[in-house]
Amino acid sequence: MHVFKHLATVMRHRKTVRRYCFKAGIIRQGLTHDLSKYSPSEFWAGAKYFQGNRSPQAREREVLGYSAAWLHHKGRNKHHFEYWTDFADGRKTYVDMPPRYFAEMVCDRIAASRIYLKEKYTPSSPLEYFESKTDIDGMNPATAERLRYFLTLLKDEGENAMFAELKKYVKESKKASKKSRE
Repeated sequence: MHVFKHLATVMRHRKTVRRYCFKAGIIRQGLTHDLSKYSPSEFWAGAKYFQGNRSPQAREREVLGYSAAWLHHKGRNKHHFEYWTDFADGRKTYVDMPPRYFAEMVCDRIAASRIYLKEKYTPSSPLEYFESKTDIDGMNPATAERLRYFLTLLKDEGENAMFAELKKYVKESKKASKKSRE
């Protein structure tokens, strides 16, 4: 069991995501990001399967064939695209993520890459992970294309440009939502 190492990793991750969420203008998401990781079902599995260079859920999946911690986590955190999958009448529906949760997902992916890759992190790391490891077939196509756009922007133009554009995207979507309600 690696209780303290896991706790330190979770705290570092949350701090990094919080900083990014503030840059993206989604303060509430930054403050509440991944609080479920402190719940017993997620925390103790994380400590048990901790490795330091990747998610403990990946190791839990290798050992058990599934990750109970992940099932708990994705069901409580709207910044995961898997949360936005519905099953009805024998079919799956992949819902386009609302902008504020989408923006939090971008922040989460960049922070996770930084935390796990450490000194090997580059601005292209989140895009490379997205392209090679994400089950894009389980993601709404518009969400996937938007995510690819922002991660490519990160790679090509850097964090400042990407976060400025992400903040603009969230702000404009709030305005559009407000107008449609009037």
